[in-house]
Amino acid sequence: MLERIAAPWWAKLIVILVGLNSSNELMALETLSREDGESQPNVLFISLDDLNDWIGCLGGHPQAHTPNLDRLASTGVLFTNAHCPAPACNPSRTAIMTGIPPYQSGLYDNRQKMRAVLPDAELLPKYLSQRGYWSAGSGKLLHYFIDAKSWDEYFPKKETENPFPRTLMPARRPVNLPRGGDWQYSETDWAPLDASNEEYGGDWLVSDWIGKQLRKKHDRPFFLACGIYRPHEPWFVPKKYFDQFPIETIQLPPGYRADDLDDLPPEGKRRGPNRYFEHIRKHGQWKQGVQGYLASIAFADAMVGRVLDALQAGPNGDNTIVILWSDHGWHLGEKQHWQKYTAWRACTRVPLIIRVPPQTPGLKEGTQAGVICDQPVNLSSLFSTVTELVGHPRESNREVPSLVPLLKDPSAAWDHVAVTCLSEPGSFGMSTSDWRYIRYANGGEELYRTADDPYEWNNLAALPKYQGIIKNLSAKAPVRFAPKKEFKGASLSQVILPMKFSSPPPASSPAGKRFQVEFDNQTDAPVFLYWRDQKKGIKLYGTIESGAQQRQFTRKGAVWMITKTEVTASDGQWNELGHFVIGNDSGRAVIRKK
Repeated sequence: MLERIAAPWWAKLIVILVGLNSSNELMALETLSREDGESQPNVLFISLDDLNDWIGCLGGHPQAHTPNLDRLASTGVLFTNAHCPAPACNPSRTAIMTGIPPYQSGLYDNRQKMRAVLPDAELLPKYLSQRGYWSAGSGKLLHYFIDAKSWDEYFPKKETENPFPRTLMPARRPVNLPRGGDWQYSETDWAPLDASNEEYGGDWLVSDWIGKQLRKKHDRPFFLACGIYRPHEPWFVPKKYFDQFPIETIQLPPGYRADDLDDLPPEGKRRGPNRYFEHIRKHGQWKQGVQGYLASIAFADAMVGRVLDALQAGPNGDNTIVILWSDHGWHLGEKQHWQKYTAWRACTRVPLIIRVPPQTPGLKEGTQAGVICDQPVNLSSLFSTVTELVGHPRESNREVPSLVPLLKDPSAAWDHVAVTCLSEPGSFGMSTSDWRYIRYANGGEELYRTADDPYEWNNLAALPKYQGIIKNLSAKAPVRFAPKKEFKGASLSQVILPMKFSSPPPASSPAGKRFQVEFDNQTDAPVFLYWRDQKKGIKLYGTIESGAQQRQFTRKGAVWMITKTEVTASDGQWNELGHFVIGNDSGRAVIRKK
């Protein structure tokens, strides 16, 4: 293998003398063997969270206002039939960053831990940094952690393992949507904030940090990943974005139909209606929710615009690959559903835009402007696409093809399907150019001809004349689904931290180095995790679902409260289940009823 790499004799000698192992030797020789004058492109990797096809150039909602996303699409290739690896953040982002789809990795839902399931997986930034790239990122790119070892630099600092900068939130919550019970995710709420972008922080700070890197000249090619959190809940953004969508003008989702569940199999009917949509309608908040989502999309688009402007204004604009994607879509009433976690197109079809400059090693001619590709593609392909474009292709995964052939010719022969895995092995959705096929692990099926039925209103699976189509589509489904790899909290530490019940809880007095503690919710309902600061204030660190775990960096002497509902420091009534005072080392904080 080494003989075919055209490196000078002295480069090989240097590698041997420094005693690198064979894999690192190969990486070094690959980097040294670049032809004179060949461009080594940068990569700008932009993600948006929970964004469906409600952008102007995809036409998902007639009121969507996304001039910056549309601007980027007009300069590159827009994939109109792109689908997420899974309809949940953790499995989707893991598949994107590793190139390993859920049906191969065994990571299917948000409650699993990426490093517990894939302890040795090499993420895209690490792969590139080992081949001469400076890999940096900001914002949410994985599921609420950074994976510090995979990055050269991060904002906020990678050692915190917290990807979120300060973000302005209302003083009291909920604002507009009352809590329906312990089942309701605490972030399901929306409201305009009387604040500027800069005062709001959050994604503005992410776009600001990314913009500063784009305006610099770097001594190495860069892989720069920008994680825009909106339109993820809660839909709190500056008021000027709500003002773009007056409530009296709001149009409900075009994909909604009241009788849309009648022709679904039992599993589809179970996955469709959920308590969120019923609760939102009960409180007259459907249009307000749509307004909040549209406003959050407009805000996210403005942050993307800041990043694109910085790229254009700096020294890297002509030599940077730009890839923009969303981890999965979102229901706003379609199939009587609110949120995600389904195999319907409202949840799986996502924006994907790729722009490649000329003289890129894997695509010398670059991409043409304003090109549309309607072939079925999956975001799991982004790893192999990036590595092929920059001239460092990884050994190919036959089931996860690179998209470079479609970047060369959007109408090229493409015998691939886009598979989206649900949370249990064997349940999935599949897209081709013309068809959408859904199969549940218990045997239920749905079939839609998307060219005629883009909102999937008419399930054809039970009709005899379509059985041949189902047979052909089934033949293209994954042959094997990896077992779901469950995470065992004891792998962190066998030490069980005692839960205390004195009230009110004491203030924190943190000291020493940071370490991880795992909070394990063994109650039958979601709980809220709060840090009690040194002045007896509190800060919410998330909701832990029943049976789920959450790892948190902390210090000796820190106090962590567990409550049944979301509270504020001024509530008086803590509704506290208990609290933990952290000791000298990591362990498991098992949350139980008194």
